[in-house]
Amino acid sequence: MAPPMADSKPESQSPQDVLDEEKGRVRVITLNNPRKLNIISREVVIRLAEIYEKWEKENDVEMIIMKGAGRAFSAGGDLRVFYYGKADKHVIEAVYKMYWLQYHIHTYKKTVVAIVNGFAIGGGASLTVASTFKVVTEKTVLSAPEAGFGFHTDASLSYVLSHLPGHIGEYLALTGARLDAVEMIATGLGTHYVPSEKLEELEKRLVDLKSGDRNIVKAAIEDFCLQVQHGEKSILYKRSLIDKCFSKDTVEEIMEALTAESNMEGNEWVKDTIQNIKKSSPTGLKMTLRSVRQARKQTLLECLKKEFRLTVNTLRGIISKDIYEGIRALVIDKDNSPKWIPPSLSEVTEEKLDLVFNPFDEEFELQLPQEEKISRWGGKFECSGFLV
Repeated sequence: MAPPMADSKPESQSPQDVLDEEKGRVRVITLNNPRKLNIISREVVIRLAEIYEKWEKENDVEMIIMKGAGRAFSAGGDLRVFYYGKADKHVIEAVYKMYWLQYHIHTYKKTVVAIVNGFAIGGGASLTVASTFKVVTEKTVLSAPEAGFGFHTDASLSYVLSHLPGHIGEYLALTGARLDAVEMIATGLGTHYVPSEKLEELEKRLVDLKSGDRNIVKAAIEDFCLQVQHGEKSILYKRSLIDKCFSKDTVEEIMEALTAESNMEGNEWVKDTIQNIKKSSPTGLKMTLRSVRQARKQTLLECLKKEFRLTVNTLRGIISKDIYEGIRALVIDKDNSPKWIPPSLSEVTEEKLDLVFNPFDEEFELQLPQEEKISRWGGKFECSGFLV
């Protein structure tokens, strides 16, 4: 989950941090903590899960619109909850319910439109890409910076990034690079580019449709949509070189490939990329690359189960406590000088990685809907081994 721009200990959340409105046959969710860039707390996750389940079951609901108040859609999870709570039951509950929710949004039976008019970072990016339609604007910025602070690309993003063209997914996951709206459209992470001044009118049109038919909704959004194309300054213009370097088997080999290209004319951006990766947690980098690579051959369900194991084991400090050092340096003390342990890529061995990827006993796995085993809205945290 991504770093919120906040300080001190985690705040208690108001019920008004998630607003839900009924507008005819449409339901509108507004993430409503703009002062904290709509960070995702345990309470926010619980509320979102409640209303998504309720509205999928209601026959008079055709469509869900999700948006954020202020200058962010969502800047992701509240990392201070991780820092102060470590791997206690309430933290594990928040993680479990976030991943469980992500599966249900990805597979939602009704049309979900995310209106992303600002930051969509970490968990905010996850909520974005799970939606049926992802409306982006000139203010939209998306990134997945988790590897940089000792974590991994999570909440379904290992699956989503692994399915991007070429090896753009590995590049985004390992560097935490930010994409603007035009680049999101080019990669498929966004579906429609709509100028921000048109959003109010777009929302009214969607409400007036009185239909969640995806073709009808798509056509309505396209009435407000601009055709855009990324320019030569975009990192996507470097696609062939990204694929050449980030297709390598290991993080070490990726760094070697980048270093070999860094002195070539026109490749000045590569030096910045190398420095960004060097600042990141070696453990986070290696977990993330293996996770994204595995995701190329995994289903969404398998990816979420894997991500849940990684998160729980990371919070438990099974092979490293880098996540806590990363959060300390980024959010708590804000000195931006983390001391990673282990400090080098070579010390994060495949055998160590196996320890955080190994499956749990069945009762401690993330329980997601499966034929004849778990019903559509079954498998909740309250039925897991964590509460037995």
